[in-house]
Amino acid sequence: MTDAPPQLGEISNSSEFKIPTLQSTNMNGNTSVQGSGSVQDFKDSVYNSRYPKSSCDLDQNSLTYIIDAQSAADTVQNHPATQSMKDTIVSSFEPGNPVCSPSAGPVADKVKDQHAKTTSEFRNLADSRATPEKSTATGQPLTHYHSFFYNLLSWENPRATTLAFLSVVLFIFAARYLPALRWAFKVLYITLGVTAAAEIAGKLVLARGLASSFRPKKYYTIPREALESSLEDVEQLINFFVIEFQRVLFAEKVTHTVVGFVAALLSYWLIKFVPLWGLSLISVSCVFLGPLIYKNNKEFIDEHLQNASDVINTQANQVKDLAGHHTARASETVKSYAGDYSAKAQEYIGSARGRQTSPTSSKSTSNAPMKSEPGSGPDYSPSDFPHAPKQEPTAGVTSHQEQYENSRFGGQAVPAS
Repeated sequence: MTDAPPQLGEISNSSEFKIPTLQSTNMNGNTSVQGSGSVQDFKDSVYNSRYPKSSCDLDQNSLTYIIDAQSAADTVQNHPATQSMKDTIVSSFEPGNPVCSPSAGPVADKVKDQHAKTTSEFRNLADSRATPEKSTATGQPLTHYHSFFYNLLSWENPRATTLAFLSVVLFIFAARYLPALRWAFKVLYITLGVTAAAEIAGKLVLARGLASSFRPKKYYTIPREALESSLEDVEQLINFFVIEFQRVLFAEKVTHTVVGFVAALLSYWLIKFVPLWGLSLISVSCVFLGPLIYKNNKEFIDEHLQNASDVINTQANQVKDLAGHHTARASETVKSYAGDYSAKAQEYIGSARGRQTSPTSSKSTSNAPMKSEPGSGPDYSPSDFPHAPKQEPTAGVTSHQEQYENSRFGGQAVPAS
């Protein structure tokens, strides 16, 4: 006996159900086709092909077990639950079924949800362009770009802010590594070259230009309303930067002025060895990521800032008290030295005046008449009084010395020699 595997044979024309039969090899090696006109005959042929009667004798219980197993398989296959599951699986792979469409499933729902949220955040960001109620220290109103940039950099709309940050970063890298200007000129000369060639070829071949045939009836122009609106936005944007620079420059908020000082100082040192695009990338990262870091660690940062502020205020008060104490001592010392020097100066001035007035006072004292006391009189001699002139003043003599000499010689002038 050869236990060869069963092989699929040809379809029997006499089979009522048009199903293939199994052919097996018997003990003599001849191949025979077993066919039947009923299900029972088919089952018997399958059984006989696998287990020939000549090899072993099968009892009725074994045959009944095989038939019951086949009946159970048919029952499970024909069960309504099985048929419903089969229909569901088959229908799920049909092209028109929405279950197998790209828009179905948890991933697609997540993508649609994120797209809707992103669109809503961009709409909120655009609607935030309103003039704020706050004004500057000088009373001037702020621009609507103050509200816009505050909303953008405060991460109130995280998806919109993230996309804006990535767009700026990609623009910096594109400007650094992509020859965008060369590409623009290349597209321009290719476009103009193709247009000129088509126009010339059309006039030579078809007697009319090809490019001119696509010319519109009316050239496109920018509407005045759109142009005025764009110019107004540009004006508001420029005024935003101008106002903010002046607010930082004139210390409207000291914190902003200090931050600007630190940024300018770091930029001054970094520009020596960092290229311009790298410095721009660092600046953009600080501007966008700084508020995000502060927002996520607000309590921690505020606590340390408050501690630093308390320490600075304490040190400032100590320095102020110490400076006041030293100032008071210095003032007292200066006052004492000033008093001493003033007294000495007055003493020196008084002594100098005394020395200057002593000869005059002695002379005046000797020449002054003595007051007579009652009952006593002073003793005077003729020499105490000057000589009285005896003649009229001589004409031509102007000095007192000459007059005195004339009076000494008895009213006669000195004879000329």
